[in-house]
Amino acid sequence: MKLPIALSNKHIHLSQEHIDVLFGKGHELVKLKDLSQPGQYACEEKVDLVGAKGKLTVRVLGPARPETQVEVSLADCFPLGVKAPIRESGDIEGTPGVKLVGPAGEVELEKGVIVASRHIHMSNEDAKAFGVKDKDIVKVRTEGPRGLVFENVLVRAKDSFKLEMHVDMEEGNAAGVKNGDLVELIAE
Repeated sequence: MKLPIALSNKHIHLSQEHIDVLFGKGHELVKLKDLSQPGQYACEEKVDLVGAKGKLTVRVLGPARPETQVEVSLADCFPLGVKAPIRESGDIEGTPGVKLVGPAGEVELEKGVIVASRHIHMSNEDAKAFGVKDKDIVKVRTEGPRGLVFENVLVRAKDSFKLEMHVDMEEGNAAGVKNGDLVELIAE
């Protein structure tokens, strides 16, 4: 069974507390464009990440989250001087931090920098159709000249999710895929 894939570039999810510090008290994020997952959007705002070795500029994704989380690729970790673990979104305990610099202020983030694990968003109805359930680990096959099989792909099933596999830019480039390409789910 096939599903679409999407490549995710480095970005940050901010708590309202950190939005207030970085952009000014009461600041509301400005939507640039909707993302594929319902209610999620890219913002006009950007933040500088400052690590031990250097800095990177990342786009803010909205809406505000309970906790701030930075998502980078393994290659992004080198210029920053950060050793970010591969984690499921939201699992930030024991992760490194980084300094956040915005136009109105700075935040010394103590934790929250991760390399997001590859995963599939799907509704519970989709999960049933694919014969999987939330938190299952599956494989996904891509086609083409750089075709490969992604292992250790986490299924995230929730009725508010839209069917789509997410990988970071490095993984997508390695497989030679682009946003919207169809890939094949292989249940374990």
